[in-house]
Amino acid sequence: MKSFNEVIGQLDDEQGRSALKGMQRGIEREALRIEASGHLATDKHPKSLGSALTHSRITTDYSESLLEFITPVHENIDTLLTDLTQTHAFTVRNIGEQRLWPVSMPCYVGDVADIPIADYGESNVGQLKRLYRKGLTYRYGAQMQIISGVHFNFSVSEQLWDRLYQQSDKSLSRCDFISESYFGLIRNYRRLVWVLPYLFGASPALCGSFIKDQQTDLAFEKLGKGTLYLPYATSLRMSDLGYTNKEQERLHISYNSLGEYLEGIKAAIEMPSAHFEAIGVKVDGEYRQLNANVLQIENEFYSPIRAKRVGVSGEKPSEALARAGVEYIEVRALDVNPFSPVGIDADQVRFLDLFLLHCLLNPSPNTSEADEQEISHNLNTVIIEGRKPGLMLQQHGEPQLMATWLNSLFAELNSLATMLDGDENGQYKQAIAQWQAAVDDPAKTFSGRILNQLLESQIDHSYWVKDLAQSYYQQLMDYPLSTQQEQAYQQAAASSLAAQAQLESNEKVSFEDYLVDYFAPKLDLVEQVG
Repeated sequence: MKSFNEVIGQLDDEQGRSALKGMQRGIEREALRIEASGHLATDKHPKSLGSALTHSRITTDYSESLLEFITPVHENIDTLLTDLTQTHAFTVRNIGEQRLWPVSMPCYVGDVADIPIADYGESNVGQLKRLYRKGLTYRYGAQMQIISGVHFNFSVSEQLWDRLYQQSDKSLSRCDFISESYFGLIRNYRRLVWVLPYLFGASPALCGSFIKDQQTDLAFEKLGKGTLYLPYATSLRMSDLGYTNKEQERLHISYNSLGEYLEGIKAAIEMPSAHFEAIGVKVDGEYRQLNANVLQIENEFYSPIRAKRVGVSGEKPSEALARAGVEYIEVRALDVNPFSPVGIDADQVRFLDLFLLHCLLNPSPNTSEADEQEISHNLNTVIIEGRKPGLMLQQHGEPQLMATWLNSLFAELNSLATMLDGDENGQYKQAIAQWQAAVDDPAKTFSGRILNQLLESQIDHSYWVKDLAQSYYQQLMDYPLSTQQEQAYQQAAASSLAAQAQLESNEKVSFEDYLVDYFAPKLDLVEQVG
């Protein structure tokens, strides 16, 4: 197995650098709509934004109030972020006096029963999406479901795959080599995922209303009227307060190969849960959830990274992977960046490029049960006390100073940055220098900056965020969206509404029969791989 330095040494020529730079990226950013009061908006998804079911760029996640902005795939970072900004600019022009909540943890929610579940209309697929979310409500509560995040979709160029495959022993087909290489990336990512909440975690504090009657062992400190925080926390979004599922802890889904992963997902979808069975599937003639299994559908599997492939119509994610292998990966461990009006910035993207290439190009042995425990321990430690001086993590079963581990990682990222830039003062080197400063001084991480601002001003978290929301609203309203661009968004909204109406008018199968067919056993996924 070649070392990282050997692999990048073999790519250190003009064609190799070009192949490395041909990365493809997409962004999905979630944001709550809020009223001027700072409270959650509870009205319907605005018609002026189109159909949340069929619009390719503007949809909803769990709630009618939780917008999701989706970019097409881009190779150029500036074009990617311009695209995302234009979608935000169109949106703020079409939500009246409402604002977009610019952080991950929710705004003030009085009664969780007021959180509106997303409505996708009367088509069978629309009803399925809504019922799935209704099931999430019964299973985990609505409060957890309105936490926002940013998802980063990433793939490398065909030219890079050509180079890497030629340098391999060719014991696998090219398609299988790509899939297994992406799973190698995923394993290394999971070993190092704690780096992302350390640098980019942006939820060290939250509104006390989020906790309500929830039991927690976290030793919160209080600020102002109702802000709770942990002095060294990085991402409460990723803690037990956020996206968690105790039922999933017994799944032990393997990332050691595509086949093992698909086998684990299949088992999880079919695994009954006594806890969810107690909720009931259909009670007094009304559905409460899609089924009583540990996962209603595979989207319910909470993971900080996913292997993905664009599916054909009606195809489930695992079926797409089984059919043609991994096409890209989806990073799901990112808090919304409150220092950007669109939730993520160019220097983050450049760091993610380097980080994910590093995960791909490094040797990636299979993970054992002990490795999995170490991965979980390190992530949870950094989430709760990532900025604590002298923090120790576990590396290969041995205690390791987090700062030492980070500096070692950054040395390798620096060599990649130099290759991609082709000179000493390029944008990747500048991005690495910026995040190296946050390694040297935890106060320069997102969570450190946020907590310092709150403590220095003695302002409640919700007031601080509300001021940000107003500032970004004004920035986006002032953004120079051309008449042509605005008309293109208006046309896309109108077309999406027409597409939803056509789906509903063409429906010929009852929802009951649709569900039976949806969950009917298909050809064994694992047999399809390769």
